[in-house]
Parts: sequence; C-alpha cells; structure tokens
Amino acid sequence: MAIYRKRFEPRWSDIDMNRHMRNTAYTEYAIDLRVSFLREHGFPIDELGRSGLGPVLVREEIRYLREIRTGEAFEVDFRVAGLSHDGSRWRIEHRFERGDGTRAALLRIEGVWLDLATRRPAPPPPGLLEAFRRADRTDDFEELVTRR
Repeated sequence: MAIYRKRFEPRWSDIDMNRHMRNTAYTEYAIDLRVSFLREHGFPIDELGRSGLGPVLVREEIRYLREIRTGEAFEVDFRVAGLSHDGSRWRIEHRFERGDGTRAALLRIEGVWLDLATRRPAPPPPGLLEAFRRADRTDDFEELVTRR
C-alpha cells in the first residue's frame, strides 16, 4: 500500500507568538489525518461507534526538527510503527514535511482499541485490522504484545 498522506496549510489560528506553527497544532493535524485514514478505509466515526470501539491514546511524543510558518504548505503521513497480533494495540508515526521536503517534526502515538461496554482493550473489526496491516510500516516496526 502507498504511504497515506495529506497536504495541509497552517491556519492563522495555528500560528504562535514566534510566528511558527504552535505545538498543539501538530497533534491536531495528526488527528485529522487519522480520522481521514479511518474514514477512507470504511470506518468513519459513526461506524466505530456502532462497533462499540473507541481509540484511546496511551502515549504521545513529538520531536520538533524545523519550523512550519504561516502560508507554508506541509504534508503529514501515516505509518504503522507497531501492531499487536490481534490489532488491539498499535503505534503510529506521523512525519511532518514542509513543502520543500524538509522534515519538520516526528510524532509517535501508542494506543489501544477500547471496548466501550467493558472498558477493556479489544481487537478491531477485521476490515480495520486489515487496513492497519496493509498500511505502510516504519523501518523499526515492532510486533506489540497484547495485554489483557
């Protein structure tokens, strides 16, 4: 599968007092990208709700490398950095690149699919697990251990 990515341009509200993109905007663009990935693979938010699952982040880490300034287009990608055998646990990496190809930031998250009734980690529906398995992987992809 090709690397899933989208192009964005920072909004005025994304810019901080130092005239570059504020730190929380990186997280928000990564969320937008993940929601698009899920929707385009057959799992819009409403469908996830019907399945009784919700994504829960347990860790988020951002490394800032270069500034993104107002009016400067950038791309964010989606790569799977880790996945448990049953898909209940996952790690995703987002690379932010400026329009000239310069890496601006690297964001990694870890999460679980939460069964909203039992409040316990649960495997995703088969189609969603397949989308994660087919997504582009990072070079350091790791098989994650399922914890119950």
